[in-house]
Amino acid sequence: MVIETGDKIILVDPMLGKKGTAGPTFTLFRFKPKKNPIVDLPNNAMSIVNKATHCLITHLHPDHLDKEAELFLKSRNIPIICSIKDEATLKKRGLNVIQTVEYWKDTSFLGGKIQGIPAVHGYGFVAKPMGNVMGFYIELPNEKSIYLSADTIYTDDVHKVLTQLKPDIAVVACGTAQLDIFQPLLMRMDDILRFVKNAPNKVLANHLEAVNHCPTKRAELQKEVSNIGLTHKVFIPKDGESITY
Repeated sequence: MVIETGDKIILVDPMLGKKGTAGPTFTLFRFKPKKNPIVDLPNNAMSIVNKATHCLITHLHPDHLDKEAELFLKSRNIPIICSIKDEATLKKRGLNVIQTVEYWKDTSFLGGKIQGIPAVHGYGFVAKPMGNVMGFYIELPNEKSIYLSADTIYTDDVHKVLTQLKPDIAVVACGTAQLDIFQPLLMRMDDILRFVKNAPNKVLANHLEAVNHCPTKRAELQKEVSNIGLTHKVFIPKDGESITY
């Protein structure tokens, strides 16, 4: 995902490896084992990525920061903004961390402000070994506010952002990722639809059809959104597609 604002181009959780080169399969039994990513980057991707001025990282899983992305970020010395909990690890890897973000605390960001939003990466027990994840609520000058849910289930914190901060754009991770054991790592369909219903404005759906442990398909999500009469509210981009808000 890339956010373009003025002369700034912000990468979000870059995974830049070619199909099948960025990481191991995440499941062997529940879903067909495939090396990740299961698709190549769209043809227009690197022409945009090469213009990146900043990078936001929500957490350190390989489908959000792979080796190819690390090499790119280091070679360009791209300024990194991340959770305060990930700062030491990223600096140890040689990345240019210029700013850290804390949960529920506003900090300045590109002339506006950013705050960290708690995220819970899975239902039940599995959330603990999945580690720290941070969503972001961003307000930039002359732009609509944006909430990046990051990898999370629907929680009281997510609900608070949607109903109290009222973002103009809410980005939700929709793949319903799941390992061979344990409950899903991302929102089930009922919680995705709850997110859509409670979002006060536009919703953008991402984290779809790129890694092997995410069974939810774009067409399925589109059908479910249509069934509740909210197609007008939700953008489900194809790979390489963009939208101007």
